[in-house]
Amino acid sequence: MRRVNESLRQVLSEGLVELKDPRIGFVTITGVDTSPDLRRARVFVSVLGSEKKRRNSLAGLDAAHGVLQAMVSRELRLKRTPQLAFEYDPSIEHGVRMSQLIDELAPLDVTHAEVIQDSAARGDDTS
Repeated sequence: MRRVNESLRQVLSEGLVELKDPRIGFVTITGVDTSPDLRRARVFVSVLGSEKKRRNSLAGLDAAHGVLQAMVSRELRLKRTPQLAFEYDPSIEHGVRMSQLIDELAPLDVTHAEVIQDSAARGDDTS
């Protein structure tokens, strides 16, 4: 099933480039989870931008699901072509936020380390 999911992800990623819907912004397909009977595939997407852009992109993807399913049917020889359902995947956004928090805290950590070093140099008891 992992190969099917990866193949679907690749075909859909390539298919996104061909879509002309202006609602679809900067979308990345982050993963696909296909049911064992190949009837359904949950397609996880990350969308760069605001909540409004995210909603618009998902609406555009939902509207284009027939075109994308036809691409999947043409490119992959599967017993069935799964019904595609697009879902927002917050993992990339979460990762970016965590990276920002680390970047914000890094200067504080350096300052804290400098205070400890200064105290140790003066012989202060920091414990």
